[in-house]
Amino acid sequence: MATGTQAYGESWYWDNRYTNEPGPFDWYQKYITLAPIINLYVPQNHSILVVGSGNSAFSEGLVDEGGYSDVVNVDISSVVIEAMQNKYKDRPQLKYVKMDVRDMSAFESGSFGSVIDKGTLDSILCGSNSRQNATEMLEEVWRVLKDKGVYILVTYGAPLYRLRLLKESCSWSIKLHVIEKLASEEKSDHPLWELTKPVPLNDDGSSVEEALGRNADVHYIYICTKESSANEH
Repeated sequence: MATGTQAYGESWYWDNRYTNEPGPFDWYQKYITLAPIINLYVPQNHSILVVGSGNSAFSEGLVDEGGYSDVVNVDISSVVIEAMQNKYKDRPQLKYVKMDVRDMSAFESGSFGSVIDKGTLDSILCGSNSRQNATEMLEEVWRVLKDKGVYILVTYGAPLYRLRLLKESCSWSIKLHVIEKLASEEKSDHPLWELTKPVPLNDDGSSVEEALGRNADVHYIYICTKESSANEH
């Protein structure tokens, strides 16, 4: 299994996967379950960058259901980018660009109001040289965001594992939300935690376990707001 995990950061792995599995696939959550959070933090007029977009239908949801009109999608796999460019060639609101998230120099600094990441940072952290690659990615995300722009990170990584990485990479102010892993379009009568209500977050993240209990079966949604460029690297 180790070799498969290591390959998550490599373009050939994703080219092979998307060649063999061309059907749409959403990592972690679909648009419908995350819509309340997106609506809360991403104004309609924001230009949005979706990193590691794959062949997910999430961006289509942003446009068709969310009413967003400028959604740029990047992925390291030329196979999936070509497929998505063909699929959405008549949809000017959806753009697809082959790009490595560690080097997004094709985009000027401050190009986007929001960046959305469902599983891309996690993929990079599964690969070799993970810490350095993750830091390069986060610095690039921070750079392409406008001041006060938001990076919405959907991850399986609890604060114990993600907070330090986020804080050491860039100047973010961070809020945390959670959503149950098996969240569906049906509303649960007793959700573990209300999606649009931030979870108390202290410096080391230990407050989250106090709020949710141990080993909560959730995806963590970090809302990272870019603080002033005065701290730019």
